[in-house]
Amino acid sequence: MSSDPFANLDPDQAVEVLPRYLAGAGPTDLRTTWPFPFDGDWSLHQPEDRPAIAASPCLRLRTSHLIHSTRPGEYGEWITTAHRDPFGPATWQITFSPNTPLEFLHDVHTELLDVYLEDPHIGRKWLFEEDSTAPHEAYAPLLGRGWSHSVKTNGTQFFESPDGFGGVSHQYATTDTQVPAWTAFGGFQKGHTWGVSFSHSTPVTLVAAFTASMISPEPVHRMVKDIPAYTRRHIYEAPSARASHQAPPPSPVAPAQCRVAPTTDVAVPAIRRGR
Repeated sequence: MSSDPFANLDPDQAVEVLPRYLAGAGPTDLRTTWPFPFDGDWSLHQPEDRPAIAASPCLRLRTSHLIHSTRPGEYGEWITTAHRDPFGPATWQITFSPNTPLEFLHDVHTELLDVYLEDPHIGRKWLFEEDSTAPHEAYAPLLGRGWSHSVKTNGTQFFESPDGFGGVSHQYATTDTQVPAWTAFGGFQKGHTWGVSFSHSTPVTLVAAFTASMISPEPVHRMVKDIPAYTRRHIYEAPSARASHQAPPPSPVAPAQCRVAPTTDVAVPAIRRGR
């Protein structure tokens, strides 16, 4: 598309759009983004002009919506942490940039809650010791949707959407725990619209929940005025949207491509059975 497909719509018009990773953040609703049982024993703190924080009863799981560091009064990053010792440093952390589509946060936190509510011993094992979800469960669905795959000699594999505006990287052969194990972005690679990082030891089941949400064919609801101007010509209204303004469906997904850096043989993670 070479022009804005929403140019003739009222800015307050509600539309359903795809792909999700170009749709913009959407409306901020903490109780939707954090689907935790706040009417039960989970806590939610939302003081005015301060970070909003949610926590599990044991305080081992905490997630926050920070105040923007350069624009006081505006919210910035979303950070989710897990603590083996509730009063100690984080065991792992997920950081979502301010413009990350809220559906992605909802789906990751829904999976986090599901794991937490498993049998306490098993849930604790998956969150802090050994996640039984194999890495391929996070990236195989991307390949199934036609995303390309390239492998670098530094132990990084990269997956890119057919349109080039979505990406996921996986550090599968590094011992540096300061480097995020997984990262993802939407928009242009330079100056992308949003980005997410999963630290070393983050359960792969949460990464898999994220990638599944990222490529889901279920459209997201947005007001026209909330869709980023610089991504509009690359998205379209879903078939369930108003027929009079419906844009053509996307081109058929091309077969996945794999590009391996030359001269060096790189081992890809072995496939293991997930839970």
